[in-house]
Amino acid sequence: MIKVGVVGGTGYTGVELLRLLARHPDVQLHAITSRGDAGMAVSEMFPSLRGRVDLRFVAPADAELDRCDVVFFATPNGIAMQQARELVDKGVRVIDLAADFRIRDVAEWQKWYGMTHAAPELVAEAVYGLPERNREQIRSARVLANPGCYPTAVQLGFLPLIEAGVADLSHLIADAKSGVSGAGRKAEVHTLFAESADSFKAYGVPGHRHLPEIRQGLVGMAGKAVGLTFVPHLTPMIRGIHATLYVRLTQDVDVQDLFESRYRAEPFVDVMPAGSHPETRSVRASNMCRIAVHRPQGGDVVVVLSVIDNLVKGAAGQAVQNMNIMFGLDEALGLDIVPVSP
Repeated sequence: MIKVGVVGGTGYTGVELLRLLARHPDVQLHAITSRGDAGMAVSEMFPSLRGRVDLRFVAPADAELDRCDVVFFATPNGIAMQQARELVDKGVRVIDLAADFRIRDVAEWQKWYGMTHAAPELVAEAVYGLPERNREQIRSARVLANPGCYPTAVQLGFLPLIEAGVADLSHLIADAKSGVSGAGRKAEVHTLFAESADSFKAYGVPGHRHLPEIRQGLVGMAGKAVGLTFVPHLTPMIRGIHATLYVRLTQDVDVQDLFESRYRAEPFVDVMPAGSHPETRSVRASNMCRIAVHRPQGGDVVVVLSVIDNLVKGAAGQAVQNMNIMFGLDEALGLDIVPVSP
């Protein structure tokens, strides 16, 4: 059994992580931390976990995380980097669901996240946990940077075209929409029901924190600079991301065959039949990314539609997928969940 600690178990990502870990046959939950709710039963805060998780939240100082095999940080940005060094030195593997170790250029990270990095030496070691790209490196990772939700949907959509060298890299466009749970479980005016329901808006157009992460991933695929326009939107739904991606081809290619061939062996990427239009509800509560590819009017512009659940493949599910790889387990263990519909 893998002894697991979860730091920050009270947010949407945290409870989603607990839902998945509680049903994992090879996981023993050791400690779930919360500074503000220490002593409260986890199932009192989240009745959905009654009969599944019988632990109480504990203060981080009392969690004995060094007794774990792996610790997940489902915390705000800036927390994992303060504790990771001590855990790694004691042989504990770290999976950070926030952004502390995602961007390899520390100065760039500090610019976008507005704080000084506490463990820059671990950034160089950390493995970026997109299994479809970095599976072999993930196996031996001591520090794993779990990708962001927008970056997961966008990178998986662009990946086959960039790897094949058939994309015009000068002008990639990612038009992405997210449900309100992507903003986290906190009280903010813009996510109040009366503010977000029956409305739809773009945000972060001049620059969003996920832009450098996406661009870093695309540059890694291409081996050269890319021109990327990324525009996120907030939609009046709880879960889901829909990324509509635009790519101009530099040579003629059967894009349907290209995507099917690239993802044929991937357990959590489903390339849909030609002409499909995937919906966010088709992946709700699952670790699946569904992709459809179009060439409108047979032209040289490819439109890729990529949908994920932002809390699962975009966060907690991908983290569990990475844990499975790190510990030599079946990659899909504990993640064989049929999406919820309606």
